[in-house]
Amino acid sequence: MIGDCYIKYLCLTLCMVVCGAAGMGPDRVQSPDTMENDVAIIPQPLEMKRTKGSFPLSDGVIVSYRDAGAENSVAFLKNYLRQYYGLALQERRSAPHRSAITLNISEKPQAPKGAYELKVSPEYIEITGYNEEGLFYGVQSLLQLLPVCKSGAAAGGDTASDATAPVLQIPCVRLKDAPRFEYRGMHLDVVRHIFPVSYIKQYIDYIALHKMNYFHWHLTDDQGWRMESRSHPRLNELGAYREGTIIGLFPGKGIDSTRYGGFYTIEQMKEIVDYAARRYITVVPEIDVPGHCMAVLAAYPEFGTEPDKPVKPAVTWGIYNRQNNVLAPGEKVFRFLEDVFNELMDVFPGEYIHIGADECAHRWWEESAATQRFMEEHGLKDTKQLQEYFARRVSDVVTARGRTVIGWDEMVDNGLVDGAVVMSWRNEKGAYRAMKQGHRAIMAPAAYSYLNIKQKEKEDTLCHKSRTVSLEKVYGFEPLPDSISVADPSLLMGGEGCMWTEYFPHKERLEYGLFPRMSAIAEVYWSDRKARDWHRFLQKLPSQFARYDLWGANYCTWIFEEKRSDSQ
Repeated sequence: MIGDCYIKYLCLTLCMVVCGAAGMGPDRVQSPDTMENDVAIIPQPLEMKRTKGSFPLSDGVIVSYRDAGAENSVAFLKNYLRQYYGLALQERRSAPHRSAITLNISEKPQAPKGAYELKVSPEYIEITGYNEEGLFYGVQSLLQLLPVCKSGAAAGGDTASDATAPVLQIPCVRLKDAPRFEYRGMHLDVVRHIFPVSYIKQYIDYIALHKMNYFHWHLTDDQGWRMESRSHPRLNELGAYREGTIIGLFPGKGIDSTRYGGFYTIEQMKEIVDYAARRYITVVPEIDVPGHCMAVLAAYPEFGTEPDKPVKPAVTWGIYNRQNNVLAPGEKVFRFLEDVFNELMDVFPGEYIHIGADECAHRWWEESAATQRFMEEHGLKDTKQLQEYFARRVSDVVTARGRTVIGWDEMVDNGLVDGAVVMSWRNEKGAYRAMKQGHRAIMAPAAYSYLNIKQKEKEDTLCHKSRTVSLEKVYGFEPLPDSISVADPSLLMGGEGCMWTEYFPHKERLEYGLFPRMSAIAEVYWSDRKARDWHRFLQKLPSQFARYDLWGANYCTWIFEEKRSDSQ
């Protein structure tokens, strides 16, 4: 499962170097022995007090609960302990039990969704959620109190096969916690590279373990259509597979000849939705229109502005302004969009449906005589108004079923439709502009949130050689700085990290880009602004790295290597 404690000790030593290099001073630098026993919870809780002693967690300890709403949290706790520590808890639906872990739900309507309290004493552990989500997040904090270098026979071995289960000493603490923002998410592009259902579930677990609650699933783009469509099966027969893939970083060193693709069946997508829901995660699916539609046009070229020109799913990246990937306006196209968005909503029950609306090259509409006639007939004076018209037609389909549209921040430039939520990716200004117009917004600025961009200098394995999104930069992003004046700050729902997979063909590469920056994003959107501290976050990283090891996840250690090099 994991190796011995050497890796963690090494990380702790490196962390001391980091803290020293960061100017913390000797009074703030802790020795490895002290840090070994420290509480290192990510994201940082609102209130936390370390108390004396520890609770011994071992095989057979009782986890008790009374409320049916606690069942998801109980199941997650039991499964985690069994999978990673080989411990089997006894489950008991009863009143609190002596020497047990007790999970309670104490509804407080005024409390934020996700609020909880956690108390660990030498005799018992009690988690009280002010709603179901809060109880679940309390469990996540408890799991982060577990020692990763385990005592007893299980240390350094495969817990599932050890004859003697370990005794885990959990430090005594008292926590009061609640999230700062309602929307705390992670995005995953499965178009450029597709991942199996088993890994999508693992990705969702990563989201849950970081107290995040939204999974933005990017399902369509130029390179493929990844959701099953029974109304338009050619989307899967022709649109889900590309003939090859660019070699190397864009513009690349040629194209390989390996057919690539696939799609998720309706049953698989429903399975993912159910799996996420049991972790209080809402799936936000995305069909990206009216641009980024080469996969659609490969299946139905008549939906484009050049209906007689054959199209194939893209084999390279970043081509939206050089090849025609734009849907043409017309009733047959809008009927198609009504069909596929209704199919999407049949599978995904969440409130939010992402319609893309980004990077649509208007030149293809400008060069199309049929499109120009449509604009004249509908009183649209320019292509910006046409893109707003597209968004409104799709929004009408979505809102007719009681859902809410999310679109990328180009919507602000082209005209916002009523009720639309803006996801700001080009920079944070798009969110502020939307909020000033009375719209809700979600932060995903590429400079701070795009985890596909390289995280250190002289790195050529991630995209955008000329740009860097370092861990410190991710952590330092403040969604609502004092310099921003908006009438209603509550319109900012929160934010997410984005993982585009052009250069991420497998989980090891993906997780190298993901961690530890995802942990920083989690703290940005959960923790109170005053509770965030970069130096303390660095001190928590060694424990977090050990958790990544426990999960079998890959990660980047560059922050320690860089600071160690700087200090020499």
